[in-house]
Amino acid sequence: MKILITGGTGMVGSAFRQLDTCHNLILVGTKDYDLLKPSKCTEMFIKHKPDAVVHLAARVGGIKANTDFVGDFYDENIKINMNVLRSARLMGTPKVLSLLSTCIYPDNPIYPLTEDQIHNGPPHKSNFGYAYAKRMIDVQSRAYRQQHGCNFITAVPNNLFGENDNYHLSDSHVIPAMMHKMHLASRTNSPVELWGDGTPLREFTYSRDLAKILLFLIENYNDETPVNVGNTFECSIEEVALKVKEFMHFKEDIVWGATNHQGQQRKPSSNQKLLDIGWKKEDYTPFDKALKDSCQWFLKNYPNIRGAS
Repeated sequence: MKILITGGTGMVGSAFRQLDTCHNLILVGTKDYDLLKPSKCTEMFIKHKPDAVVHLAARVGGIKANTDFVGDFYDENIKINMNVLRSARLMGTPKVLSLLSTCIYPDNPIYPLTEDQIHNGPPHKSNFGYAYAKRMIDVQSRAYRQQHGCNFITAVPNNLFGENDNYHLSDSHVIPAMMHKMHLASRTNSPVELWGDGTPLREFTYSRDLAKILLFLIENYNDETPVNVGNTFECSIEEVALKVKEFMHFKEDIVWGATNHQGQQRKPSSNQKLLDIGWKKEDYTPFDKALKDSCQWFLKNYPNIRGAS
C-alpha cells in the first residue's frame, strides 16, 4: 500500500524510516504542508492519493506546555485533525489510522485503562485542552464511519520516547527533558533539578515499537473502537531518572522540585485488545535497551537535535 504519514519528521514519523516494510511510506512534515490550512491539506491528498493514512501530526508538549498554552493546544489540534480527516473523507481515502493518547482518559477511571472508558468523565486538568482535542478524533472517525462508511480507526499509545524526540527543556515530555537537563548540568558539574517528587508511575513505549504496531493495525484492524497499543510495563519517574542518569553517564545529584507539576499519580493501561488482535508482548523492545539506545543517540547527535537551542 501507499501509506501517507503525517507528522513524518517527528519522533514516531522518523521511526518509520527505520522499518523494513513492503509498503510505500510517504512521510510528510510541517514544512511540506501546513495542516492548519484546509487548502494545504487537500493539496496533500490530491498529490499523493494514498491507499491509507497514519495521522501522527499534532501540537504536543509536556505538562508545563499543556498547562501554559491549553487554549492553543486545543485550537491547533482540533484544526489539524478536522482538516486531515475531512480531506481524507472527501478524497475517498480507503483507510485512516489516527493517534490518540492515554491523556484522553477520565481523571477518575477504573484501572487498568480500557478503551470503553474514554468518554466516561473529564480528563485531568493539567492537559484538558489537548485531551479533548484528541478525544474528538475518536468522535469524528466514528461519525464519518456511520454517515459515510469510512474505515477510520484510532490507536491510543501511552508515554512515548525514542530517537529524534523533541528535547526542549520546558516544552517536551519527561524522558527527553531529563536527557537534556542532565547533559547541560554535566557541563558545569552541577546537580540537576527535575519536576515533581519522582513518585508518579508511568508506562513507556519505544517509538520504533509504535511505528511497527501502527503498520500492524493498518494491516489487521478495521473496527470503530480505539485500541490501546502501549507497553504496559510501569516504572516510577524516579526509577526512569536513575536509568537515564546511568545511560547518560551523569555523575551529579538529582534534586526533585516537589512543588512543580507532575500530573496524575499513575494511569496503567490494558493492551489486551491489541494482544487479542495478534500483537505479542515479546514484540515490545525491553525498556532498558530502548532507553539506553535513545540516550546514546542523544549524546551522539547533540546539539543537532530538536529543542537544543
